[in-house]
Formats: sequence, structure tokens, C-alpha cells
Amino acid sequence: MSLFDEPAMHTLQIGTNGERSLTPSPSNSPRLHNESCSIAPLTPSQSPRNETRTQPPTPFSVVVAIDFGTTSSGYAFSFANDPEAIHMMRKWEGGDPGVANQKTPTSLLLTPEGAFHSFGYTARDYYHDLDPEEARDWLYFEKFKMKIHSTSDLTMKTELEAVNGKKVQAWEVFAHALRFFKRQAMQELKDQCPALPEKDAIRWVITVPAIWKQPAKQFMREAAYLAGLVPSETPEQLLIALEPEAASIYCRKLRLNQLIDLSYKPQANGLSPDLPIDSSFRQAREQLRRSRHSRTFLVESGVGELWAEMQAGDRYIVADCGGGTVDLTVHQIEQPQGTLKELYKASGGPYGAVGVDLAFEKLLCQIFGEDFIATFKAKRPAAWVDLTIAFEARKRTAAPHRANPLNISLPFSFIDFYRKHRGQNVETALKRSSVNLVKWSSQGMLRMSSEAMNELFQPTISQIINHIDDLMKKPEVEGIKFLFLVGGFAESAMLQHAVQSTFNGVCRVIIPQDVGLTILKGAVLFGLDPTIVRVRRSPLTYGVGVLNKFVEGKHPREKLLVKEGKKWCTDIFEKFVSVDQSVALGEVVQRSYCPARAGQRKIIINIYCCATDDVVYITDPGVRKCGTISLDLEEVDESSSPKRSRREIRASMQFGDTEIKVTAMDVRTSKTVRASIDFLSN
Repeated sequence: MSLFDEPAMHTLQIGTNGERSLTPSPSNSPRLHNESCSIAPLTPSQSPRNETRTQPPTPFSVVVAIDFGTTSSGYAFSFANDPEAIHMMRKWEGGDPGVANQKTPTSLLLTPEGAFHSFGYTARDYYHDLDPEEARDWLYFEKFKMKIHSTSDLTMKTELEAVNGKKVQAWEVFAHALRFFKRQAMQELKDQCPALPEKDAIRWVITVPAIWKQPAKQFMREAAYLAGLVPSETPEQLLIALEPEAASIYCRKLRLNQLIDLSYKPQANGLSPDLPIDSSFRQAREQLRRSRHSRTFLVESGVGELWAEMQAGDRYIVADCGGGTVDLTVHQIEQPQGTLKELYKASGGPYGAVGVDLAFEKLLCQIFGEDFIATFKAKRPAAWVDLTIAFEARKRTAAPHRANPLNISLPFSFIDFYRKHRGQNVETALKRSSVNLVKWSSQGMLRMSSEAMNELFQPTISQIINHIDDLMKKPEVEGIKFLFLVGGFAESAMLQHAVQSTFNGVCRVIIPQDVGLTILKGAVLFGLDPTIVRVRRSPLTYGVGVLNKFVEGKHPREKLLVKEGKKWCTDIFEKFVSVDQSVALGEVVQRSYCPARAGQRKIIINIYCCATDDVVYITDPGVRKCGTISLDLEEVDESSSPKRSRREIRASMQFGDTEIKVTAMDVRTSKTVRASIDFLSN
């Protein structure tokens, strides 16, 4: 097949390695009449042309939000005719003592044949109760959300490894989980509103970390299509919500009595000022405990308006501390509308509570040997899950000023397996290890000193503190008034104490009473009004490769391309939007393209991205191809067209939403052109 027969038609370039690369033609050049040139941008300027447009709201009867977390997940919903009432999902069967069960563990169990069996507490407990030999054949997944964040080359073929080592396509695993939540939510909605039609009546919202890149967001959307949440033909029925953004939307709705102010200085008529600081955290934990065990449904009034008591322009940080990641976003409240403006691009990293779990696993490897722990996990996967559950329960009780040790139960199979594998008992291993802060209890438990538990938290907490501190030093983030701690990890007294101690003199440190459900409730509010965040910041610089007129002394000779006697510079990076650039919701960047051949049916444009703003060429270090825009053209009757007229296809890209979107129009006919953007096939 010759180049000009291919559907993805771009200007031909010959790279230094002899391979052919395809990039659009210059935006400031005439169309090149050459077989190797197939599309030419018609936009006359190198600068993005931004236009604001408002999209009419699509009516939905109900909004259902799914908070898909690393360690736990849940759903909530609100009816459009009663938007101030947010209904939390029914409490789950099972659960752990002292742990809120309005969310369920993000644990999926598939049968040995790969069919769905169960999710959440049911999956975890069923797997735990399987015979060890039988358990080896079952596919059990937990904390699998982190794989999507950590995979640099995420595609639809990316696989996840079950506890037993077997692999399944990640797309299918996520779809199984989302399909489970759809069934649960639909059953509950039909119980409350039997006449509710399933089709087109529901807007679904799925939460993802703000630091997730475009491929991961697209991955969640594709998994939702596979799960049957919405048809791919109606993408507007599904919104991707950014977790700290959702939390921010909810926090601005709270009354002051729904917040726990860790920076509060007690007066004479309050708590005694000479009480240890730990007492305030015990009080906060008790308030959390009461609020989350109140009733089957938590219905919150959306009219409390913390923002109404704040001044126009007040700034705050939301630190979403979850199981896998910590996400930071900086917002400014715009009065009187109460809309939100993002002041700095979302930041964070893999500093979630899972880090404490990994530190515990590392400690076990130090005591019992890395090879033994690996063998035990492979041979006794259900018992390993049992051990992690036991640690989780003790992890939640850790406090900065706790004096007494914590006992962690070791499964009998662990003790027995170690004796058979090593020829000695667990107690001997502890005595011989270099770990002095962990002892053996005669009751068959690991007895961890409070210092040992603190050490497990410190690396993760230090990363969180350092990241918040670095963010606050940015010039764009001056004058922060509040620091909201949200997410499941924010319930930890260890984290609360560290954040309060470090930033108390800088701003007020506040957590909502229902801190673990903040994102879920905010996601519902976002689904009811997606325009609430009016301005966002671009996380990367995006653009395309073009040809420009070659300038001697400015452009390198290796970029020279001669066409019909004219000199062109190849590989110029033409920016759509720059990193950390403010982009308003509804603002679009337009580019126009002209198919080179009559009857051409498809145009494919490569998108490049970079983490810096000083990029010049698409071959510069740090620049990578990250996606493609596809324009599917309808066949036109060229005989009826004005002679020598050019067919102009105008593409509009929107960078101000939670996902990058593209639309296109045939200028001659004013008809919509089928346009799609793909970040998963690179």
C-alpha cells in the first residue's frame, strides 16, 4: 500500500533512522499539492484560537456516583428533583468491627473459569474461607486500581495479576466491578422509584485521581462501556470526576458544625489547653465513628455553604489521602456564583495508605525472609489475605501518642507453614531477627511496640508532608486559608497529627466528619452540576507536529525538507495548550484541516505532549506521542461542489473538562464530522 492510499494521511517526513513519520502540514503555509501531502491545517496563527461555548444541559432523572477506590469503593445517588438529598448506598452485609461499611472493600473474586463470583466483603470472606488447595485455582483481586496509575504503557491489553499469579485483562476486571455496582444501584433505585426507566434516565459518575493521565481516564470510560453502564453512543451519560475536585465541591457545601477543625485553639470554656494534643484526635475519631454509624442512609442537606462565610477570592487546598494515591488540588472560590477556579495543576503521587501495608510486608520479610513471604503468598494466598486484614484492623487504631503495644494475629497456617518450611518456629525467628521492636506473644501474636508501628507510617506520611509543603511554596499558591484533609487515609490519627503539627501556623487544617465519604458525595454534586469547576489547569503541554518555513541560522539543518523548491522545517511542535495554563470550561482550541484527495474518508492526527513549556520540536527530550485524533469523513459529491474549492474540516478540542474532548464539523455543509480521540493505542 502506498502512502497516499493510507487512511491516516499526513505530510511525509523522513527521519534520521530512515523511518517515515507522519505530521500535519504547516498552519501558516499554503496547501502543498503533492501526493505525500494529504492534510493541511488552515488556521492562520500558531497560537490557539479560543472560543467560549456553552453546552445545553442534558436532563437526567438521577445521578449515580461510583467512588472506585484502591482499598474500598461505594456508590451514592441523588434525584434531580431533590438535588439537596444525597443518598448513600445501603450498608453491606459483613464488614469489620469498628470500620464503616457504607463502602465495601475493592476486592473481586472470579471463579477458576474466570466468571464473576462476588465483590467486596462477600468476595473477601468467601475467598478467605476456601480450602487452601482450592483457593489456588480462584482468581482474587485486591488493590488493583494502583496498577492503572503505575503502568506507563497502559493499553486495552494490559493485564492484572490475581493473588494466585494468574493474569486477566485489566479491562475485564474493572468492568466486572463496575457491572456489580450497576446491579446494586439499579436494584436500590427501582425499590425507591419503581417507575424509573433504566435507559437515558441516569447520569453515571466515576471518580479517578486527579493525577491520572488521559490514558487511565479513557481506560475507566472504556471499562464502563464494557460493563454496560452507558452505551458508547451516548458518552455524555458518563462523567469522569476527579477525586480531590469532588471533595472540594462537597467541602464548600458544608456547615461549620460538619467540620472538625484540627487547628482549633481551645478556650477557657472549652477543652483544657494543657491536655495533650492527642485528646483532640480522640474527640475527632469519636465524631467520625458516630457520624458513619448513624443510619442506613445518610441524607445531607446541600445548603450549608461554608463558602458563603468566606471572602471572594479565598483559596484552599484539598488533600485527598486515599488508599493508593494522595491527590492535591488548589481551588479559589468565585463569589457570588460559588464556582471554583483551579489555581495550580493537580499534583500528588503514590503516597496512599497502601504504603503502610507495604512497609509491614517489608518488616515481615526482614523477620522471616523475603523468600519465605513470597512462597507463603503463593502457596497460601487466602491466609495471606487473612493476615493483611488483621494488620488493617490494628493499623486503624495507631495513634501518635499511643503507649501500649499492638497485637497482630498470625494465621495458624502461617505459623505451621513457617515451621515446615524453615524447620523452626516463629518465636525463634523473631528472637534471631534484627528487629527489636517486634516480639512474640504467648497468645500466638506479633506484639508490635508503638514505635514499630510509627516507623511503618513515617515514610508514607513524610512523602505527603513534603509534597504539601512543596505545593505551598509555589507562587501561585500563596495565601491559602484552609487545608482540607479527605479520603480514607485522612481518618488516621497518625496522618492528622503530622499534618496539623506541620501546617497549623500556615492555615487551618480541617477534615469533614464523614471524611471517607466526602469524595463520593462530592461526585454526586458534580454529576448534578458539572459546570461548578469553571477553570482548570492543564497538566501537560499538548500539541501536534507541523512544517514551518525553514529559517537559516534558526532551524537545524537536519530538520530541512525541500518540497517543490521550497524549504520547510520539519517536526515543529505546535502547541494547543501549555502546561499549567488556565483553561475555562467550554473554551475550545480550533484547527482546520483540508483533505488532499477527493474521496478521502479518514484523517488521523498525532498528538504529542510534554511536561514542560519550552518545547520546540516533537523530537525534543521529554516529548512523546500520547494520542491520536481521528476524523471520519462522509463521502461527498465533488461534481456538485464549486470548482477548485477546498473541503475544510474544523476540529474543536476542549481542554477545560476532566477529559480532553474533540468535535469536528464540515465547514462547507455545516454537518458534524465523526471525531474521536484515543490515548490508549500508543
